[in-house]
Amino acid sequence: MKAIGKIFVTGLLTLLPVLATVYLSYWMLTGAERLFGKQLMWLLPDEYYRAGMGILVAIGVVFAVGVLMHALLFRQLFDWAERLVLEIPLVRSIYGALRDLLGLFAEHGAEAPLQVVSVEPPGSGMRLLGFVTRNDFSDLPAGIGREGDIAVYLPMSYQVGGYTVFLPREGVTPVDMTREDAMKFMLTAGIKAKPANPQAPAVPKRQTQAAGRRPK
Repeated sequence: MKAIGKIFVTGLLTLLPVLATVYLSYWMLTGAERLFGKQLMWLLPDEYYRAGMGILVAIGVVFAVGVLMHALLFRQLFDWAERLVLEIPLVRSIYGALRDLLGLFAEHGAEAPLQVVSVEPPGSGMRLLGFVTRNDFSDLPAGIGREGDIAVYLPMSYQVGGYTVFLPREGVTPVDMTREDAMKFMLTAGIKAKPANPQAPAVPKRQTQAAGRRPK
């Protein structure tokens, strides 16, 4: 019975990620087809509509938004609409959390990608993995960041959460991992990992004025 149970658990753990991926993919595709397909049914005669057109329209809309986000006017309009959304209490919490989480995996325009670093708390003998999220504090209130500090986000395993710490730049060690691999490694408590390049990149330098300096 112990061997049978072990085989069953192995099969279950093998199938669950596959089934979850298939289900989520199916949910996204059918949702896109229902949302955009209905609009096409109103615009096109029945003999011209084919199943799957809604998915193609959804892909086109996503691609068009990506192109428009490179235009200054569209970005300004989007920022204005986003500020309105962030004024709604409940929506602000959900949208803000999702935007910040997905921002870990997305490029931020001309800004440098989030650097993966290792942090060793003094006297603890342990090391934590995190992301350098800010290296300039000139646009923030006094007392948050000091001269030479950086902000590092330390995610927690198996949940969406973590801590943002402020520490000297020399207190971190760069780690040669992509953001995706690092987040997967941290969220799975180190179960999933890829071999890293032995040459680790340097922590990104400030692109603006020194941290802690406040405009007068």
